[in-house]
This record gives sequence, structure tokens and C-alpha cells, in this order.
Amino acid sequence: MSKFEKKLQEMNIALPTPASPVANYVGFVKVNNTVFISGQLPLENGKLQGIGKVGKEISVDDAKKFAKLCAINILAQLKVACDGNLDRVEQCVKLGIFVNGDTDFKDHPAVANGASDLIAEVFGNAGKHARAAVGSGSLPFGVAVEVDAIFLIK
Repeated sequence: MSKFEKKLQEMNIALPTPASPVANYVGFVKVNNTVFISGQLPLENGKLQGIGKVGKEISVDDAKKFAKLCAINILAQLKVACDGNLDRVEQCVKLGIFVNGDTDFKDHPAVANGASDLIAEVFGNAGKHARAAVGSGSLPFGVAVEVDAIFLIK
């Protein structure tokens, strides 16, 4: 078990089997030592969570939890990209967090912290990343949050 998987275990986080794409794309693409992970939704046990607009049907605190769930699904894809060994991770380069907010919603960074905090806690200094926290008029299937990522691996 990798040191990063031990950290996840200490956090009581079990990585799921990565979700299969629902359209014409793949879960990740490796280019040399860079892994581009497609947008991950808040899936848990094969079911979408967090349907609705943040700031209307969904609170900021709940949206943070859904962003964290997206990040867990990012890590599941990353583990496959690393041939099952998360110790190959050198750096999280960037996270893109998309928030399906109500028209007056302005607290996108707080929602994005749900994903950023998890990545930083799991990977330490290698988890420090650039990011974008972007408001969106809608997201696939009406989910509140979607997260994509770029990692460097060995």
C-alpha cells in the first residue's frame, strides 16, 4: 500500500472504482508524465449526489462535501493512471472546480476548498496546486459541483 493510500485510510476514505465515461471521452489522458483527469461528478456508490443549485437548494457546506466527493473520484482515476501506485504522484498541478450556483451566488472559493483541502491533506506539499473556481449556469445531470485535475507523475 502506498504512503498516500495509507493517508487516505487514516482519513477513512476508500477510493471507489472509477466511473465510466457517459459520453465520447475517457476518464484521463497521460501525456509523458502529465495526467489530465476529466471532470468528475459527485458520485457515491454509483449514485449522483448533490443535485441542485448552490445557494438555492444546496448550502455552501454541503457543496464543499460534494466537491470533496468529486476529488475522491479524481483520486480514483489518478490511481488507475498511476498503474495502481499513488506514490508515483509528484505534484498536483491544477484543479478546476465548476460550481452550479444560483444567479446571485458568489462564494465559489469556499465550495472549491472542499476539493483543494482534500488534495492538500492527502499529498502534503505535492498537493499544493493552482486552481480555478468557476461559476456555471448548469452542470451535467444538474449536479452542484464538477472537478477536473492535472497531475505530474513519475
